[in-house]
Amino acid sequence: MQDDVKDLEHAKSFWYADWSFPIIVGLMSMGVFAGTSMYIKYGVGAFNEVAIVAMLKAGLTGKSFGPAAAFGASFLFARVLEGSLVGILDLGGSILTGVGIGIPAILLSVGWDAPVKNFPLALLTGLVIGLVIGLIIYLVRKYTIGQSNATFGADVMMGAGNETGRFLGPLIILSAVSASIPIGIGAIIGAALFYAWKKPLPGGAILGAMIFGFFFPIAV
Repeated sequence: MQDDVKDLEHAKSFWYADWSFPIIVGLMSMGVFAGTSMYIKYGVGAFNEVAIVAMLKAGLTGKSFGPAAAFGASFLFARVLEGSLVGILDLGGSILTGVGIGIPAILLSVGWDAPVKNFPLALLTGLVIGLVIGLIIYLVRKYTIGQSNATFGADVMMGAGNETGRFLGPLIILSAVSASIPIGIGAIIGAALFYAWKKPLPGGAILGAMIFGFFFPIAV
């Protein structure tokens, strides 16, 4: 009985409700989009990796936003599809890269500077974009996957990822051996220990290579 009451309370809670998802995505997108606006005006504030922000900077200096727009928009599109299918929204690809780099680059490429360079308008634009993204994912899941117990392609995607991961262990060991003999030995020992503990081999191989690489660094 108490568990039923807790489940009911969770269902009514903002943090557990389905309708809160678009709001949360909207707030995060608002901050990221506004950060890009600050970067464009003041040279600081962008939320992303240096290499990805460099694509936007190249567009600002060379007036060619094609690479940043294409890269960011493709990431956003793929992550929205992935979020609708799997139920997990990758923030790095969707919000940081897509909303933070791709959409601003698209707007700047067509001459719509105001939504990006005006900070209050950037906050509003980011909020609207995030709400739309969250709403799309929510509606797709509700009217497709939510209608049945099947997860459709999610099972295939996660299954393929798990199967592929099993082959990474030997590949990591081979790469470690090609780097240096001590690092290769560390990778083999780590993979063997993880195999004995019935854990994924790639994790053990990586940890073993890192530990032995610390004590036996490669001379550059």
